[in-house]
Amino acid sequence: MMATISEPLPLTPNIVFSTVDSEDIIPHEDDPVVLSVIMMGRNVHRVLIDQGSSADVMFLDAFVGLQIPRDQLMPFDGVLVGFSGEQVEVRGYVNLRTTFADEHTAKTIMIKYIVVKAPSSYNMLLGRPSLNKLGAVVSTVHLKMKFPTEGKVVTMKVDQKTAQKCYEKSLRTRRDTYSITQVPNSASRSESELDPKPPTDQGPQPIGELKEVEIIPGKNIRMGADLDPTTKAAIRQVLQTNISSFAWSTWDMPGIDPDILCHRLNINPQFKPRVQRRRRLNEEKSRAAAEEIKKLTEAGHIKEIQYPKWLANIVMVKKANGKWRMCVDFTNLNLACPKDSYPLPNIDILVDRVSECGLLSIMDAYSGYNQICMHPADEDKTAFMGIKANFCYKVMPFGLKNAGATYQRMMDKILQPLLGRNVESYVDDMVVTSTGNESHAVDMQELFATINKYQLKLNLEKCVFGVKARKFLGFMLTERGIEVNPDKCQAIINMKSPSYMREV
Repeated sequence: MMATISEPLPLTPNIVFSTVDSEDIIPHEDDPVVLSVIMMGRNVHRVLIDQGSSADVMFLDAFVGLQIPRDQLMPFDGVLVGFSGEQVEVRGYVNLRTTFADEHTAKTIMIKYIVVKAPSSYNMLLGRPSLNKLGAVVSTVHLKMKFPTEGKVVTMKVDQKTAQKCYEKSLRTRRDTYSITQVPNSASRSESELDPKPPTDQGPQPIGELKEVEIIPGKNIRMGADLDPTTKAAIRQVLQTNISSFAWSTWDMPGIDPDILCHRLNINPQFKPRVQRRRRLNEEKSRAAAEEIKKLTEAGHIKEIQYPKWLANIVMVKKANGKWRMCVDFTNLNLACPKDSYPLPNIDILVDRVSECGLLSIMDAYSGYNQICMHPADEDKTAFMGIKANFCYKVMPFGLKNAGATYQRMMDKILQPLLGRNVESYVDDMVVTSTGNESHAVDMQELFATINKYQLKLNLEKCVFGVKARKFLGFMLTERGIEVNPDKCQAIINMKSPSYMREV
């Protein structure tokens, strides 16, 4: 007989706990092990580690909060009971990729979550199945969980404030937290008498959480909440030095020098000038339009005009915040202008380059289109009907055909030394990219020095600095790559499954 030699098992690093693991622990009275994990592109807090549970449980509030499609919820053939024999209402189970990570390394596994409807101060409960699959060792003394991956040991720390808050909340609601045991299906499920309220603190949040930091009195910026103190101080110093790069109102925009770039209209001579028939506005819209026209006039963006050959109506559109936005119906003028086929950046290539970076700062120009002047010969063609007079634009307005191409041409010209190296731009979206934290402030300073030469102003309210994940051009970008943007999937998530052939 031939002896068979079995392959040696892969070596894994030893997992040990020492006094070093206790140095950052605040003295406690048996705090629970509560961690945060990453699921569906979001940070999920308040995850209880329970070594006495034979099932991994997700509470219904967290299932709804994560916007998991209902079609992924599969029927469950068993019931869950506690040690005292009480039954928990089970809605089904779902298999989800779950990422466990510390500051340097991460590990992702597939976990079968049993979705239950029950009041709880936690979002999820992880039991022996997921801990064994992860190869995790939990120390309640050191309030840490460790597991091996790629020859390293990942250490996840307990957020003691969150753990204590969850425990106190469970006591206030007079509920005992039991370990849940999985039992074969034999009894009917009992109806819950309590309708659980959705979590109000530290529920599922987007990766790359932000916090506001004051740079000058009365002015705050949004910055990555998990930045190390050195990087945070460096970014703050760069922003304070370049505070003049931001505009707080339309009066703070000197505009791009017309000798560098201005917007021209190439009107087809076969089209005759068109004066639209005047449309009446109600009192509320007229008042909002008059206020907007006054602001634009004072800022020097428009001027009064007489005897225009092209004349368009204004259209008032209500914004999400309840305020009115004034638009101009340039339909006729746009039909007379041929398309400017200036090439826009390839979104796929651009997003791929950005997604591999460790740190991002996304910036937006303050009314970017209005920072480009109209050519003096074409100003009269942008005329529109005001409330008591007619006006035309001295700057490039929104709604004009080829305005996006002109803006992209300007950005390519201004940012030419930086594009593809540490800055990416798509029309009015700019992002500073850095491979490491230590170089990000230097990259930001280089961008500010470049735009200051051309007096391009940014909108501080729409900028975020020093984040590891952010939405860019409709994608969720992280240091791990491109991930699903939940906002873009909302229509699919809310779509009901067809119930008969006609709906298909």
